Amino acid sequence: MLIDTYGRVATDLRVSLTDRCNLRCTYCMPEEGLQWLAKPDLLTDDEIVRLITIAVTDLGITEVRFTGGEPLLRPGLVGIVERCAALAPRPKMSLTTNGIGLKRTATALKAAGLDRVNVSLDTLRPDVFKTLTRRDRHHDVLDGLTAARDAGLTPVKVNAVLMPGLNEDEAPDLLAWAVENDYELRFIEQMPLDAQHGWKRDGMITAGDILESLRTRFTLTPEPDAARGSAPAERWIVDGGPHRVGVIASVTRPFCRACDRTRLTADGQVRTCLFAREETDLRAALRSDAPDEEIARIWKLAMWGKKAGSGLDDPSFLQPDRPMSAIGG
Repeated sequence: MLIDTYGRVATDLRVSLTDRCNLRCTYCMPEEGLQWLAKPDLLTDDEIVRLITIAVTDLGITEVRFTGGEPLLRPGLVGIVERCAALAPRPKMSLTTNGIGLKRTATALKAAGLDRVNVSLDTLRPDVFKTLTRRDRHHDVLDGLTAARDAGLTPVKVNAVLMPGLNEDEAPDLLAWAVENDYELRFIEQMPLDAQHGWKRDGMITAGDILESLRTRFTLTPEPDAARGSAPAERWIVDGGPHRVGVIASVTRPFCRACDRTRLTADGQVRTCLFAREETDLRAALRSDAPDEEIARIWKLAMWGKKAGSGLDDPSFLQPDRPMSAIGG
């Protein structure tokens, strides 16, 4: 069991499969990209599967989310999913993606055992998409979403970040589109994920701003607290149901007290929080032929030291130096 000194138990594992991405989102990385990790530094497919196996069979992990960078760029992704689906107990498995490669991979991922996907899409306007991502791939994301839904990777969740001066007026349109296409929309407050440190708390679009905008067109009924559990999104029933919309208020209403996550970076480091400044090296243990019991012990010790919160609710918060593309969302 992965428990910390505050009594929180981690059952949700986020696994970054690569630091690479085929977009250059303004809130994530500079236009020229980043210095990618060298291939020898990345975990191999076998190492990833071994760590997930230890997490599931020895440490109580019940859910695995594959992230990046962009996880669809990982050549061995389908095989990793298939091998993890064969574990006993079988974890629930999902994928966070920009959607560009889903049209060609959704069916194979479903057959391998993936349960569902989260797709990032911040705008319905192709020109705004190009400005936000510095790539003209809006149509590919829409095609990927359709392919995921048709393949049965449901519920298909769409993650949207609203940015001042770009797409801050799109909340109602995005929700109407999501309802029409049977996607579950979740708005995420912009977080300090950019390597160029351009994030500013002042002027960010808050959860309160998003809800105020949505209520100009929709009736939103809060979902009971019990239905939320440890999920980061506060959810509202839209116009009486059955559709729902979520808002993840990472900055203004942190959900650290209910956090049930542990994170594995693309180069084999345990992170207790997305914004932690400390990491614990599992790759070295793997490559020195440590037994599973020793790796589990190191992982438990790392999680025991998890801090009470992320620090995002502190106005003086400074972004961590490590690029978020290697850590995963």
